[in-house]
Amino acid sequence: MQINGCSRLLLFNCLLICVTLWSEPSSGLFSKSNRRPNIVLILTDDLDIAIGGLNPLSKTKKLIGDAGISFTNAFVASPLCCPSRASILTGKYPHNHHVINNTLEGNCSSTAWQKSEEAHTFPALLKTYSGYQTFFAGKYLNQYGHSDAGGVEHVPPGWNYWVALEKNSKYYNYTLSVNGKAQKHGADYNKDYLTDVLANTSLEFLQFKSSYQPFFMMVSTPAPHSPWTAAPQYQSRFNTTKAPRDPNFNIHGKDKHWLIRQAKTPMTNSSVQFLDEAFRKRWQTLLSVDDLVEKIVKRLEVRGELDNTYIFFTSDNGYHTGQFSLPLDKRQLYEFDIRVPLMVRGPNIKPNQTSSMLVANVDLGPTILDIAGYNVSKTQMDGMSFLSVMEGKTNSSSWRTDILVEYEGEGSNVSDPACPLLGPGVSECFPDCVCEDSYNNTYACVRTVAPSANLQYCEFDDNEVFVEVYNVTADPFQLTNIAKTIDQEVLEKMNHRLMMLQSCSGQSCRTPGVYDPKYKFDPRQLFPSHSWRLNRLRQTMK
Repeated sequence: MQINGCSRLLLFNCLLICVTLWSEPSSGLFSKSNRRPNIVLILTDDLDIAIGGLNPLSKTKKLIGDAGISFTNAFVASPLCCPSRASILTGKYPHNHHVINNTLEGNCSSTAWQKSEEAHTFPALLKTYSGYQTFFAGKYLNQYGHSDAGGVEHVPPGWNYWVALEKNSKYYNYTLSVNGKAQKHGADYNKDYLTDVLANTSLEFLQFKSSYQPFFMMVSTPAPHSPWTAAPQYQSRFNTTKAPRDPNFNIHGKDKHWLIRQAKTPMTNSSVQFLDEAFRKRWQTLLSVDDLVEKIVKRLEVRGELDNTYIFFTSDNGYHTGQFSLPLDKRQLYEFDIRVPLMVRGPNIKPNQTSSMLVANVDLGPTILDIAGYNVSKTQMDGMSFLSVMEGKTNSSSWRTDILVEYEGEGSNVSDPACPLLGPGVSECFPDCVCEDSYNNTYACVRTVAPSANLQYCEFDDNEVFVEVYNVTADPFQLTNIAKTIDQEVLEKMNHRLMMLQSCSGQSCRTPGVYDPKYKFDPRQLFPSHSWRLNRLRQTMK
C-alpha cells in the first residue's frame, strides 16, 4: 500500500499534538531533550522464535538484530496476549497486575484495570515525568474498546497520540480509536490493510511530531495472529513451506499434564494440512511487518534520528503448530510458547551481538525507563533494566538466573456438544476434540538460565500438584519430564523458589535464584501454610 499522505483527520490530530507538546512543560528537562534518546517498541502478536518465526523477517533481522543485540533467552511472564501485554506495560508479573486472561472478566482492559494499573504504566511515566511525547498504534489489549469499559472513547493515560485497534487482531473490517474517536475501516487493501495503516500512521507521526522533545513510539501489529490475512502481493509466498517437523512434532506427551496427554497422536491428515496452511499464512503476514520495520528505520535515518533511537522488536508470546500433537495455539508452558524474539539496536549497543542472558517481558518497561533517565527504583515494577547488558557492562556471573511464568487456565462450564466425552472444564477445542486449554491448565514455572543450569520447573494448580521439570540443555525439545528422577533436594529448592516468586512484588522478585551463588535455602523461613504442597509433591515423586 502506497503512502498517500495524512488524511485531513490524521493531519489535524498530528498538528494538534505538536502544538500541545510545544506548549506543555517537560519536568525541567525541555532544554536537554534533543540530547535524550528516542525509543521505538515494535510488538508483534503470537510471533514465535522456536519454530522459525523470524525466518520471513530478513529485513528486520538485518536492520535491528544485525545492527544491535539479539537475545536468545527472552521469555514472557504469561503465554497469552492480554496478560503478557499487561506485563509489558506495567513491568509486573500477572499475580501483581491481576490480568489473568483475554476476557473482560479476567481484567483485560476492564474498568478495574483502568483504575488500578493503567495510570502507572511505563508510557504514562515517560510522558508525565520524563517529558517524552508518546505515540501508540495497533493492538492494545484484547478487550480494549468494549462498551462496558469506556468504548473506543477511552484513551489510556500516557499517550499523546492514540491510534488503537478495537478488541483483537484483524487485518480488514475493523475500528480504530483515533484519539478517542471511532474510525471505521473496510476491506480495500489500498486504504485498510491494518499492518500498512500502522506503518503509514507511524511515518506520519515521525513527520509531524515535535522536534524539541524525545519520543516514544509503540507499534503493535496484528501479524502473525489469526485470521492470518496476508497482503495481496504476498499471498503466493512460501507455498511449499510446512510447519517444522522437529522431534516434538506430532508425538504423544506421555509424561506431561493430562491436557497434553489427551491430544490425539498421530494427528489426522486434515489437522496436519490445516496447521501447515496456517503456518504458511502466518509467514505471509509477517512480510508486511518486515516492510513496516524497514519503513520506520529508513524514515528515522532520513530524518537524522536513527543514531539517537533505540528500537526494540519482540512479541507478546510464542506459538505452536503440532508440537506434542497440539494443533495450533499458545498457552502452554513449553519453550515454543513462552520464548520470544527480542532484538534491540540503539546508541552504545554494538552491532552483531548475541546474548544468552535471561530477560523477560517484565523487563521492557524498566529498561525503557532507564534509557529515558527515569529512576526505576521509584516504581513498583517486578522486572529489571537490561540496559547494562546491551551496553556490555554486565556479565552472566552478575546477572539474574531465573524468572517466573504464570498462566491461569480457562474452561467452559458446560460440555462441548461436539465432544461430550470430554465433559465440562475445557476450551479451545478443535473438531477432532483435541482441546488446547482447561480450567486446571493453571500452572506456574521457574525458568532458570545460569552458567551451571538451563532448567524449567513447573507446578500445576490441580488435585495432583502435577510437576514438570526439563533440562533444556540436554533436552531442548522438552521430550522427557525429569520430575521423578531429578535430585530431591533440587526439587524442594525449586518448589520453595517458585512459592517465593509467586508471592513476590517489586524488589523481592529480583532476589537470588536457586543457581545463583548468593542463593540461601531455608525451607523454614517462609510459607508454613504451603507445607501441604511440599508433602503432596514428595508423595507424587515417589
